[in-house]
Amino acid sequence: MLQSVILQGPTPLLSTSSTPRSNTSSSTTTTSGAEESPSPSLGYDFQDLKSKVTGASSQSYKSLAVLSGHVGSVSCLALCGEFILSASQANDIIVWQQPDLRLFTKFGQGDGAVKALLTSGNRVFTAHQDSRIRAWQVSRNSENVFRLIDTLPTTKDYLARCMKQSNYVQTRRNHKALWIEHSDTISCLALSAGLIYSASWDKTIKVWRLSDFKCLESIHAHEDAINGIAVGNGMVYTASADGRIKAWGRGVEGLSCKGVLEGHKDVSFNAVVVTEDGGFVYGGGSDGSLMGWRRDGWRAVCDVRAHESAVLCVCLMGEIMICSGSADKNVCVWKREVNGGLFRHMVIKGHHGPVKCLQVSPVRVGGGFMLYSGSLDRSLRVWWVPVSYDRHNN
Repeated sequence: MLQSVILQGPTPLLSTSSTPRSNTSSSTTTTSGAEESPSPSLGYDFQDLKSKVTGASSQSYKSLAVLSGHVGSVSCLALCGEFILSASQANDIIVWQQPDLRLFTKFGQGDGAVKALLTSGNRVFTAHQDSRIRAWQVSRNSENVFRLIDTLPTTKDYLARCMKQSNYVQTRRNHKALWIEHSDTISCLALSAGLIYSASWDKTIKVWRLSDFKCLESIHAHEDAINGIAVGNGMVYTASADGRIKAWGRGVEGLSCKGVLEGHKDVSFNAVVVTEDGGFVYGGGSDGSLMGWRRDGWRAVCDVRAHESAVLCVCLMGEIMICSGSADKNVCVWKREVNGGLFRHMVIKGHHGPVKCLQVSPVRVGGGFMLYSGSLDRSLRVWWVPVSYDRHNN
């Protein structure tokens, strides 16, 4: 039987004992004076974790930890240097220190649940149910390690546009708002080439410039709520409750739709992921299906019944593996075939509620990957999953 390490205790927040260890990457200062976050290479000591997975079978996963501490259901995850960040429906964000997986600090601000997390260098972006994006600066030279620096849309952006009537759009009956504002929950975030993409239940995508947080573009993208977004090889993909995944390409005049990928009738897409080379796109449906398309011609390459209930999240694991989390409380690991088809590699069980979010460390440990899963059971679980290089050439 798999063993789980329960890590929940009265860890002092931001105390001396919570200072990152000396073997982690230290902060540096750029020419602009901004402090840099830990190296994204995650170059900290994994010896403790390696010892835990020593002797583990190359054909089975291993449970390493169950991290408890959230008040509400875990809604999203992100990696930030040697930290793993988890956020919940109760608006609390917990920072866990790696590799010992202890609680480092908590932060958060705003109304409603945190729906998405995004990290870029020494900044963290959080998307909220109150239709705002908040930007945080990571600095170890301050007692407030995660410091709120702005809210999107910014006050400067808002004031520059609010006096012109042409900047207002109809958001619902008898109500108008600036086009730079989301009018409903922001469900997902993505980053590519210096641009932040936010998608919302208001059916729109908005594009923000990373350097100054200015909103550049707003697109009515779908006929129903947008639940997932992914970027890859110059394309942006959005998954919607309208049963479609749309592919967007950037031109001189901004984003334009380059392809529409149809799912099953009356089935919403909850998540989307694109392979590292940009060649294949996969979407998770509310009927438990995983569907895939080849970018060349948007030809369908797979349609599998992945779970007994809705697929809620998907993520990449290395070059040829994909993970899916479901309302059936399980995580499935899939091997991608050369032609884009998916072959079930293993099923990971342990959560007591639907699996809402997944994150994979880019660093391999003992011949496998660290997988993090967040659930409506209010826990974050840490797994070691072996790597598989074999692919079928069908």
